[in-house]
Amino acid sequence: MQIPTHIAVKEFLVDSPEKNPKGLFLLAHGAGRGAANPFLETVAQGAVNSGVRVVRFNFPYMEGMLQSGKRKLPNSGEVLRKCFSDVISHCIESEKVPAKYIIVGGKSMGARAASMIADQHQVGGVVCLSYPFHPPRKPEPLRITHLQTIQTPTLICQGERDPNGRREEVQRYSLSKSIRFHWLADGDNNFKPRKSSGRSQQENMADAMEVINRFIDNLL
Repeated sequence: MQIPTHIAVKEFLVDSPEKNPKGLFLLAHGAGRGAANPFLETVAQGAVNSGVRVVRFNFPYMEGMLQSGKRKLPNSGEVLRKCFSDVISHCIESEKVPAKYIIVGGKSMGARAASMIADQHQVGGVVCLSYPFHPPRKPEPLRITHLQTIQTPTLICQGERDPNGRREEVQRYSLSKSIRFHWLADGDNNFKPRKSSGRSQQENMADAMEVINRFIDNLL
């Protein structure tokens, strides 16, 4: 399949702070739900408190799903990365924001795409939410090769019992020193804990947002 030279995103969801933003946070969705899903909505609204403009977008297959109402498989990794790269280039050109003032990130599949292009674009940082270290409940194949060498400051917020990478598994991996982790207590792929834990999803989301905003503050 020939990869198009430019992948146009038709629509952006933008959350802006009251004052002039100090940077941009480009946020991509996971495989099953688009940019407007409640999880990313919470992240976007919370991240605005760090003073950045948050820009969400849909990958091409998701735009097709929303237009047709028919389920589609995610695009290839190459297309996902190309789309994210084009969004970065578009924002640099249209917003006149240097790459060092751009944070890239996303949920699961979107987090992987963001982390794979960060060094290439020399962005300011990466925020990975529920990174897919491996397929759900399968220890292989591992998706960590680029995480062993990534140079861009990276924050990974992960539920302790995420089926794509549980805490006891991930802590055994040898990863770049540019990566720091924040574990959400008893959280699953959406940071939701079991009732028996005594925690709530809202508490875990608030916990994650506090760490994300502090990470962004330190970078920008």
